[in-house]
Amino acid sequence: MRRTRCTTRKSPLPRLLTGLVALFGLLALGMLGPTAAQAAQSQRTLAAGLHISNGRLLEGNGNDFVMRGVNHAHTWYPGRTRQSLADIKALGANTVRVVLADGHRWSANSAADVADVIAQCKANRLICVLEVHDTTGYGEDSAAGTLDEAADYWIGLKDVLAGQENYIMINIGNEPWGNTDPDGWTAPTIAAIKKLRAAGLEHTIMVDAPNWGQDWKGVMRANAQSVYAADPTGNLIFSIHMYSVFDTAQKITDYLDFFVDAKLPILIGEFGGPADQYGDPDEDTMMAAAQQLKLGYLAWSWSGNTDPILDLAINFDPTQLSSWGQRVFNGANGIAQTAKEATVYSGGSPGDTQAPTAPGSPAATSVTATSATLGWTAATDNVGVTGYDVVRVNGGDETRVATATTNTASVSGLTAETTYTFAVYAHDAAGNRSARSATVNVTTGKASSNPCSVGYRVVGEWPGGFQGEIKIGNPGTAAINGWKLAFTFADGQTVTNMWGGTPTQSGGAVSVAPASYTNTIAAGGSVTLGFTATKGATNSAPTAFTLDGGACSAG
Repeated sequence: MRRTRCTTRKSPLPRLLTGLVALFGLLALGMLGPTAAQAAQSQRTLAAGLHISNGRLLEGNGNDFVMRGVNHAHTWYPGRTRQSLADIKALGANTVRVVLADGHRWSANSAADVADVIAQCKANRLICVLEVHDTTGYGEDSAAGTLDEAADYWIGLKDVLAGQENYIMINIGNEPWGNTDPDGWTAPTIAAIKKLRAAGLEHTIMVDAPNWGQDWKGVMRANAQSVYAADPTGNLIFSIHMYSVFDTAQKITDYLDFFVDAKLPILIGEFGGPADQYGDPDEDTMMAAAQQLKLGYLAWSWSGNTDPILDLAINFDPTQLSSWGQRVFNGANGIAQTAKEATVYSGGSPGDTQAPTAPGSPAATSVTATSATLGWTAATDNVGVTGYDVVRVNGGDETRVATATTNTASVSGLTAETTYTFAVYAHDAAGNRSARSATVNVTTGKASSNPCSVGYRVVGEWPGGFQGEIKIGNPGTAAINGWKLAFTFADGQTVTNMWGGTPTQSGGAVSVAPASYTNTIAAGGSVTLGFTATKGATNSAPTAFTLDGGACSAG
């Protein structure tokens, strides 16, 4: 079952707008200033690993660390985590926030499972923020658990978490209060912090805001000093989730500036860009302000949402980034531009400013009508090359089309009988990027003229969605090995999940590559694909299908 971000469960927009009055009314409140926060911090003993000093998140060696990453729904997609972390890292992230469950609402992630997640984060040179999701919307969602239960879960994992202070942070509970009586958030948050510290956990702790994480009533903001003071180690960071409440530049900068001015550590622990039923978040300002203030941000989310517009990667495929994914990874102030790997993974030296050498000229092999494999001579670096970006060059424009950790990569989704220009960049652990390699021109092959038939039917419908089935037949006398199906929806339908193939969708146009078990269509045989999709009031069937560029008959 796909999971949506929690903001889709929030109360109607008028209630949110009313709450904003309370949020900005806090400007008139008298609060403790920076001096109080600094004085409290100076009396505390900092942890050996990731820790807070003077309102900043630092590594154990004192190097400033700015989180740049995404969220991944491990507890619902445990089989996807190993590859997803590798893909997230290859796209440039330095941090991943991992969804876990404590057993109140979803099956608890075991100690062995959490240990493996941490090991995978470390293997991929990522800082790992671990969070319990069962607390989401407490007080408004009857299924939600408490922060006290979440704290007990973390204490039960103490043996797994101990010694990992350089690599992980503990986010006590996701969005641990809804919109009902959000003032009730403060006391259990303080109690959970004290409970974790009393149990001997020394990691940097992250706390989410109430109001489904968006703090539109300003409760976290108003009580931040007292919550911070409750942590005897001072290693506490606040997390604001920014969705449709934060739809103007002023709302975003006012909120972040308050914490920065007060020397209270903060990051954007979740944020979304696509508009929803409550409004249109201003993600450009969120990312620009985070970069200007040197604050972390973690986009929601890698893949697997019930609300598919929030998937950064379609079907967990890093070569199929959505427009939201392209914005987060490759846009202005995005991850590719701004992320720096934690120095704990590079010998603790924050001073590496030397870029790798340019990779060798790429060469193309295995060129088909829709794909090609590129290989190149590896780059060198004074510390070590950690990855490569393959770009398509079109005049003065570049578009990243693939990433790799070795000196080969496959590029798919190409058009038959078309010439493309590709080049390669290398990057190192510190985020330094090489000069661009020489370019190579690749001309794809002719589209297949394989005979085909396609049958399409709707299996079932429900408000806002439906399940469909596509049967691809091969009436020819030779097997079809490898294929690309294309069709167009006319009524705004959007594929959310597919089995038997991997879809790519742009507007109404859908193309499908086969799964391993549907890659071959025997002569006289067929394969069947199934999918779920969103729909509006009208759900007409596609009127034409092509296979490898050739038209298919109805079948």
